[in-house]
Amino acid sequence: MFRTALRNVLAHKARLLMTVLAVMLGVAFVSGTLVFTNTISDAYQKSSAKGFDRVDVAVQPKYRDAEGDKLGELHELNRAVLDRSSRVPGAAQAIGVVTGFTAMADKDGKLIGDGFQSQGGNYWGTKDPRYPLVRGHAPKGRGEILIDSATAERTGYRVGDTVRLSVDGPVLTPRITGVFTTDDGNVAAGGSLALFDTATAQQLFGKAGTYDQIDVTAKAGVTQAALKAELDKALPKDVVETTTGKRLADDQARAITESMSGMRTALLVFAGIALFVGTFIIANTFTMLVAQRTRELALLRAVGASRRQVTRSVLVEAFVVGAVAAVTGLLAGIGIGAGLRSLLGSFGATVPDGPLVITPGTVLTAFAVGILVTMLAAWLPGRRAAKIPPVAAMSSVHAKATTKSLVLRNTLGALFSAAGVAVVLAATTMNGSDGQAPMGLGAVLLIIGVFILTPLLSRPLIAAAAPALRAFGVSGKLARQNSVRNPRRTAATASALMIGLTLITGMTVMAGSLQKSIDKMAASAVRADYVVSMANGNLLSPDVERKLKRTDGVTATSPLRLAPSRIDGETEYLTGVDGATIGELTDLEVDDGSFRVGGGQVVVDQDTAKLHGWKAGSSFTTAFEDGEKRKLTVAGVYEGNELIRGIMIDTATLAPHESDPADMQVMVKTADGASGATKDRLVEALGTNPAIKVQDKKDLSDEVARMFTLMLNMVYGLLAMAVIIAVLGVINTLAMSVFERSQEIGMLRAIGLDRKGTKRMVRLESLVISLFGGVLGIGLGVFFGWAAGELLASKMATYELVLPWARMAVFLLLAATVGVLAALWPARRAARLNMLAAIKAE
Repeated sequence: MFRTALRNVLAHKARLLMTVLAVMLGVAFVSGTLVFTNTISDAYQKSSAKGFDRVDVAVQPKYRDAEGDKLGELHELNRAVLDRSSRVPGAAQAIGVVTGFTAMADKDGKLIGDGFQSQGGNYWGTKDPRYPLVRGHAPKGRGEILIDSATAERTGYRVGDTVRLSVDGPVLTPRITGVFTTDDGNVAAGGSLALFDTATAQQLFGKAGTYDQIDVTAKAGVTQAALKAELDKALPKDVVETTTGKRLADDQARAITESMSGMRTALLVFAGIALFVGTFIIANTFTMLVAQRTRELALLRAVGASRRQVTRSVLVEAFVVGAVAAVTGLLAGIGIGAGLRSLLGSFGATVPDGPLVITPGTVLTAFAVGILVTMLAAWLPGRRAAKIPPVAAMSSVHAKATTKSLVLRNTLGALFSAAGVAVVLAATTMNGSDGQAPMGLGAVLLIIGVFILTPLLSRPLIAAAAPALRAFGVSGKLARQNSVRNPRRTAATASALMIGLTLITGMTVMAGSLQKSIDKMAASAVRADYVVSMANGNLLSPDVERKLKRTDGVTATSPLRLAPSRIDGETEYLTGVDGATIGELTDLEVDDGSFRVGGGQVVVDQDTAKLHGWKAGSSFTTAFEDGEKRKLTVAGVYEGNELIRGIMIDTATLAPHESDPADMQVMVKTADGASGATKDRLVEALGTNPAIKVQDKKDLSDEVARMFTLMLNMVYGLLAMAVIIAVLGVINTLAMSVFERSQEIGMLRAIGLDRKGTKRMVRLESLVISLFGGVLGIGLGVFFGWAAGELLASKMATYELVLPWARMAVFLLLAATVGVLAALWPARRAARLNMLAAIKAE
């Protein structure tokens, strides 16, 4: 039986090729994902570990405990702590580290990196072991800086050039005095690093005379643990904490692994979808192969083979196919991993150098996935074939499914579908994240239910295409009849395409609806012409608002300032605004009371009011940052949104209690409204600062749109794998169907159907099956997009369902294209059949 199974594989290698390709693509996706994420993670971990090579023990400040209602804050690492650290037994050197956001512009005045990765720091003395100089000399004073070699190479800056930069304040134009190398992961990821002398860095970053961290290196022969013990004895435990360099490296490696886990999970989900789609094709292929060999298997049973041996022979075939697919898929996956890494570079992101990482786990996963998926998909057809009595198999009385089995299938499908719809609808009534898991469960149940019901659905839906097919004469009529002749096969073929289009349509509906909702939110809630913020999301200096207020054409400004406070013993953030102008800059609907902010009067969003049981006229006591308490009165309750929410208080009331005030954003209204000239005037008033963004409503919407477009394009790219596998499934089904109907096609040719008509028949059959899968997929995708939107609507009042009709038409056209392309080879093969040889075929 083993030899027979191997011979069957070799005898049907052409028919099994598509199955191998389907499994191979799924395995390639899984192994490629693992290779890619392992490689990136390993590269960053090694790069990060290099950064800790010169740190044996790090001294970091502790948080000072809160005193009464006064909030806790970090202790300071001053010069005394630095000197004491450098003098402990076993210490070779102690370096005070100062870091902060530093926005550097390129030669075109544009921000280098993406803001979050634009950093600055201090260069220690005349020679800093952390940053080896490639050329030039150490910086001195505010007029000199060093830049990293990667930034120098990307921008073309050289020693002696002047660069524009900002450190949470006015624009500086220092001269580059040197270029250094670094293992900093942010720089490797496309960011920039600028270094000042220590005194300048402390002044610019608002840390005069203090440090963020002290890095201590040990003398030769002194272990990190021994040095840490000495530092713990010498330094006050209530002020500082010490951590070994090894622990820092391990923590960083763990953080990198955790940050990569999200990407890995997302990629593996899509790989799972590709495999899930491939499973249909494998099961379909083996079902047809077994059906075509029914008499052969019956003969084996008649000469003594047991049911188990027949099932086992089919599983051996599946094992061989799975093993071949696993090997080729693993090799292709290694290529995909390398390609994805290179692709990062094309998006402007760079990754630290390092080899491709192919772990034993990746190899084992590839083989397990390839072999197990194939064998599981082939098990049911093999078992079904083994249960057919030999005499019945030889007389083909088993060919059609019994009425009982069809009723059972349709009942089961109806139950799964009903359960799925019920769970999804129930999830839409839940609040936010609570409904995510039930909705996912409901989606899976519904997809399974529709898949089971697809044979039943195929007849009425394909029958709807009959009027269009009549236009093609006999070929069209035959194509329709062939499509519904074997509903189960049609269902399995169409389902592969259905799943891919369900996900693509659902994501498109979600992205379009979210974009429209955010546009609507910005238009309805914000009257300001411009919103000014930091490029990296950090806080703005209050000087920014003062400069904008003095700019010609500006009629109103207001900051949005977050300030910590304590209410009922819990930390709660207040939103500081200009009480006199905030009503002119926003358009928030008030549900209770009136929108008045000033003195002791505040306005509160609905969620916060509900949480505390407040309404218009309610009073509460808050403790500000400095511990001072004040009684505040709720003047009104407004409908908050993702842009504006919280407890709004006048900055005049808030400012006396703040030690270091800073704004999240500044809202600006101008006399002439939003225009290119007005925007240029505001940018110029702020010193053409690369650290600051000036955005109108369209800019804000475009920024959100870019994020959704990038996400959507990634999803399209990933789901393209599932669509490719679906194409292979259609080709496979049609090719086997042509082989199965060779005698019939020969008879049709003999009675007058020409080659062109034969080709048209096969192509129309493929087109109908693909469009059937496309219609089901788009329909399910719209339903899931609507359901997910209802879940979001509980958190986003402006959410509005948008159906992307144009894109859905493109998706339907895509399904039709899949059908046409998939039929090219099978149609050509059918047309070239020798009619006499076909008529004589068994």
